[in-house]
Amino acid sequence: MSSKLHCVKLNDGHFIPALGFGTYKPKEVPKSKSLEAAHLAIDVGYRHIDTASAYQVEEEIGQAIQSKIKAGVVKREDMFITTKLWCSCFRTEMVRPALEKSLKNLQLDYVDLFLIHYPVPIKSSVDESPLDEKGKFLLDTVDFCDTWEMLEKCKDAGLVKSIGVSNFNHKQLERLLNKPGLKYKPVCNQVECHLYLNQSKLLDYCKSKDIVLVAYGALGTQRYKEWVDQNSPVLLDDPILCDVAKKNKRSPALIALRYLFQRGVVPLAQSFKENEMRENLQVFEFQLSPEDMKTLDGLNKNF
Repeated sequence: MSSKLHCVKLNDGHFIPALGFGTYKPKEVPKSKSLEAAHLAIDVGYRHIDTASAYQVEEEIGQAIQSKIKAGVVKREDMFITTKLWCSCFRTEMVRPALEKSLKNLQLDYVDLFLIHYPVPIKSSVDESPLDEKGKFLLDTVDFCDTWEMLEKCKDAGLVKSIGVSNFNHKQLERLLNKPGLKYKPVCNQVECHLYLNQSKLLDYCKSKDIVLVAYGALGTQRYKEWVDQNSPVLLDDPILCDVAKKNKRSPALIALRYLFQRGVVPLAQSFKENEMRENLQVFEFQLSPEDMKTLDGLNKNF
């Protein structure tokens, strides 16, 4: 693991870099931007890259990693790569082939972390996400506990180092943790988490079970029109956050990331701009006072 970034120990003994680079992109952004961003991210110092088959950028991420390895910028063992199992591949016979497809796209022999993307099985079809006549997902009847057993087998086969979940609430985590014959606990739960949705209850639960909470949307999400009310307040423009930023002589984005880091959360920061990527890595260079942390706790709106 790269010494440049701080790391957090997972419950299986592996280490995850304490800041990750997110690779989700909206459909209108060309894939070439993802390739360019991944190149830049590795160049400026990110060693933890989070992707998923559903993002449809695994090939670009793989190309960037391979080119940086060939150029001698990084070694494979310096990198921590996460990908995710999409919901239409929960049937037990589909899990390993889905992972193998991701590995092929990423041009890797293994990933460091493999997650169940959502606790919601969707019927499989040629189209990754089949919809009914009302535009709703067609749900399947697979139990994610059975899917989990296949992730355990992928870990035993050496295709993944660590396994975890994403978008699970505490009841769903509990179901998995209480599963008879559980071989490996999830090492993490990746969920939306930021100052307006600080997930304090879920974070406490995860900590009590030695599960790391990984945060996407750490800067308040990218406010995609299909999901987010465009009239809702913009997190990084929050006046209280901006006051704390001014006081600490840092940007609001850095304060938002540092807040998560100090609570033991591993944030994923996403940007297509080199200056922002570099700035986000400064999260380890300063500390927020207990008063600042308390002020920032007060921004939570469960939004």
